[in-house]
Amino acid sequence: MKLLIWIGILVGGTVGGWLGGLLDHGNWLGGWSILLSTVGSIVGIIAGYNLGKNVG
Repeated sequence: MKLLIWIGILVGGTVGGWLGGLLDHGNWLGGWSILLSTVGSIVGIIAGYNLGKNVG
């Protein structure tokens, strides 16, 4: 289950940061990028936990 949570953090944070970078016109260290990366990571934790609970 721990591996699925880490994959969720990685994918969620990356996608959130990428979307935030698009909103900040390419600024990867802007406010939107950091905020959406955090939100994506939290969603990834929840998704990885639920997936691990269903698989295992």
